[in-house]
Amino acid sequence: MAFSMAGGGPSGPQINVTPLIDVLLTLIIMFMLVVSMDPEYGEKAQIPQPNPDKAETVSQPRTVVIEVVMANGQAPAVKINRQDVSWQDLDTQLARIYLSRVEKVAFVRGDADVDFQYVADVIDRAHHAGVLRIGLMTKGQQLPGE
Repeated sequence: MAFSMAGGGPSGPQINVTPLIDVLLTLIIMFMLVVSMDPEYGEKAQIPQPNPDKAETVSQPRTVVIEVVMANGQAPAVKINRQDVSWQDLDTQLARIYLSRVEKVAFVRGDADVDFQYVADVIDRAHHAGVLRIGLMTKGQQLPGE
């Protein structure tokens, strides 16, 4: 039986929770360590392997440069990535190139003595072939890989 001198009545028992919280935090850390060391817990990476039977395909160059170069006194010649293309085949060649490409960008380079009408014709044909962005290049500019 407890006696109280202050007149406030008997005080009840109090639980000190600080050691209980310390024990719980220690248990949580231990469980986290045990689970992380389990080999079945980690994710397994499945990396696709190349087919050894399949031969490597030749990739297309990423940058397409259409050049309009002056020929000797006649209509200018057209080149796509330094390969000669006739004016009649220009539409089909551009359509074939940009049919499977995601990046629809082309660069047009014209000689200084070429009439701009030929350059504008190349730009128009490129737009009809599906090219969305066309950049004009000057004589001194070089793209990587050229």
